[in-house]
Amino acid sequence: MVLKAIIPAAGYGTRNLPATKAVPKELFPISGRPAIDYIVSEAMNAGIQEILIILSRNKTEIMNYFDRSIELERHLSKQHKEQLIEKIGPAKVYIQYARQPDALGLGHAVQLGKKFAGDHPFAVMLPDQVCLAQPSPLQALVQLYEHYKSPVIGLQKVETTLLKNYGIVAGKRIQSQIYNLQSIVEKPKINPPSRLAVMGRYILTPEIFPLLEQLKADGKGEIQLTDALNEMCRSSKVHGYVFKEKWYDISIEREYINIQRRAYLLNKS
Repeated sequence: MVLKAIIPAAGYGTRNLPATKAVPKELFPISGRPAIDYIVSEAMNAGIQEILIILSRNKTEIMNYFDRSIELERHLSKQHKEQLIEKIGPAKVYIQYARQPDALGLGHAVQLGKKFAGDHPFAVMLPDQVCLAQPSPLQALVQLYEHYKSPVIGLQKVETTLLKNYGIVAGKRIQSQIYNLQSIVEKPKINPPSRLAVMGRYILTPEIFPLLEQLKADGKGEIQLTDALNEMCRSSKVHGYVFKEKWYDISIEREYINIQRRAYLLNKS
């Protein structure tokens, strides 16, 4: 069973400067809730029981958000606003934290979860990719893993002009939304193998860790998870699941504005 999830949240958020100099992008509000709160809820609704959030030194506000604030609870009680206390309570899932000391890439962040994962399969959930659909989009990946007992990568079909911004997979379709993956090309400038882009959801197995450990840093000094996944596609069976749900990248201003509108309409209805 997939009961654990890693949420890498240590990045600088350079695409959202200057706001991210003071506010982690994971705490950007979406209809009154921080973006990472949606990610944690998605995990819980997919049956996840333990979460490891990877932080950097300047991201302690995320820990504070998921902690209990006794002083605020007392203030709300004195103001006879007890109905708000439930909204600010800690998440009903066990959350741990690890600190990434340097910006060494997504692959390095996942490596920090090796002891947390142990011998068990685990989810990786990127917090800047948010979906408002119900039931939990992660649930489909968990179910696919339980069926095949092999890693699963979330995918979405994107416009041709955007393929250069994503990792693009090559694979063979075996069902309407399910592929056997053969390789991943990171941000192809020419001749992309498909229109299927890697999204921010994965179900991985402990076999990913030796692959990450043998990788060399790229030109930016980072360990890329895509490189390890590409090697895994070549050496073992990996499945891809094509999401039909609408996803939003909150690092892109246009998409952040769109998800704000969508969340507002959903809450209003």
